[in-house]
Amino acid sequence: MVPFRPARSEGGWCQTKVASLPEKYESTNTVEYLPIGHVITGLSLAVTFGGMTFFSAVMAPLVFTKLPFETAGAFIRQVFPWYYSTMGTTTLVALLALLFSASQTTGWEVPLVALVLLGFVFARQVLMPLINRARDDEVAGSAGAALRFKRLHRTSVLINAVQWIAVLAALVSVLV
Repeated sequence: MVPFRPARSEGGWCQTKVASLPEKYESTNTVEYLPIGHVITGLSLAVTFGGMTFFSAVMAPLVFTKLPFETAGAFIRQVFPWYYSTMGTTTLVALLALLFSASQTTGWEVPLVALVLLGFVFARQVLMPLINRARDDEVAGSAGAALRFKRLHRTSVLINAVQWIAVLAALVSVLV
């Protein structure tokens, strides 16, 4: 077995030196690894992308097909704050990692991920309460509430779709 020893490089702990290699491998005695900030960014964006995909493609449709409508609505209302908080947290981790490893990015990823994070904050703190109020008004029979709910819900779906594409673009950029 060949011993490995971490070595400090300019970008942080990002390379490993291999000791005692046979002579024919001496020119390849350093294996380059990604800086830790790059790895954290990629993992955080992958978790965000996967969470968004799972929630949109599996969780929400499954809840509304397997539970009675009233129960499904109440359940989803309890899940959405957690969804926005969790996706916002993983996006925040990605943003912080991007900021600490800014020399490893092309530059557009930082504002893009920041906008995604703002989208989660806006959706959770502003849009979600408006949607819940509109839905409550619709159930109570308030005139115009159904249309208001539909428009607000469509807005949240559009924001989520744009965020999904933005997270995918940043993830691909980090991976390539």
